[in-house]
Amino acid sequence: MAGVLLPLLPWAGLLAAALLWAAGAGWLGAVTPVAASFAPGPTAEALLHLLQGRDLWEHVALSLQRVAVGLVIALLLGIPLGVLTGLSPLFSRTTTPLFQFARMISPLSWMPIAVMVLGVGDAPVYFLLAFAAVWPILLNTASGVAQLDPNWLLLARSLSATRRETLLRVILPGITAHILTGVRLAIGIIWIVLVPAEMLGVSAGLGYFILDARDRLAYSDLMAAILVIGFLGYLLDHAARSLHRRWLHA
Repeated sequence: MAGVLLPLLPWAGLLAAALLWAAGAGWLGAVTPVAASFAPGPTAEALLHLLQGRDLWEHVALSLQRVAVGLVIALLLGIPLGVLTGLSPLFSRTTTPLFQFARMISPLSWMPIAVMVLGVGDAPVYFLLAFAAVWPILLNTASGVAQLDPNWLLLARSLSATRRETLLRVILPGITAHILTGVRLAIGIIWIVLVPAEMLGVSAGLGYFILDARDRLAYSDLMAAILVIGFLGYLLDHAARSLHRRWLHA
């Protein structure tokens, strides 16, 4: 019996959340009439309408494009720096305080400076997303290098492998699982930073859509966009988890 009910538990959790949502919207609606727009019924109606049109999909496509670009930049920076940090004790001792200091700065605090230096448009958004995502990739890469079996490196040297061959055939395959863990963490951080980053200096994207819905007083559209953001974030995390799991069992 328990085995039959186990797959239903996630749906039970979602149902409970929906009931709490409806109850909360009803209670707030008695105090603030505008809160009725956030109820499940109007939100579902607005979501269905948005999914049937093109406007929302264009904002989603632009947001996913920014996520991809920010993640690629973070990978191009984080993996080499992580490998260098893991291989070189001198580089690690020199840069670790700087990296730990920089990663504790909220990416959103750079928003005014990013706009002043890079101007309006996609460039400051890419910077904010890459800055947010580079640290989990860098630190997990360095951790993976530190946990490599030293005998692998000794074997590569004994076989006269070049540095490039050692990097491509020993180090990177050995730390891929750690890199994928960093990527999953980076995606989660990017997705959180994306929406506020798109509220400044761009004219499209999910963050912009939320501001636009607020300005239009289309509160049901706003709530529907929040659900879309949560669903897309869940799909991205699920894809990252699946990729990590597939690599571990390959």
